[in-house]
Amino acid sequence: MNPLLVVIYLVFAVAALLTLWRVIKGPSILDRAVASDVLLTEVMCVLGAEMAINHHTRTLPVLLVIAAVGVFGSISIARFVARKDANQR
Repeated sequence: MNPLLVVIYLVFAVAALLTLWRVIKGPSILDRAVASDVLLTEVMCVLGAEMAINHHTRTLPVLLVIAAVGVFGSISIARFVARKDANQR
């Protein structure tokens, strides 16, 4: 296995664990939403780094799906929070 890939996996694994901690602890839904976006971005970066190091594009459709899920998830949460905020006024 490529040593550079091992270092990349370790760095992103630590970042993912810290991000998961924020998803679990919160305290608000917006903190959890931002943390889940960061986690999706970390997964995309790992897949992109693996593609660049191993010189292939097989996981490019996966990257596109993850990006779409992240965007639609953020929009959904923003709409939910905006609607909840409007009801509290």
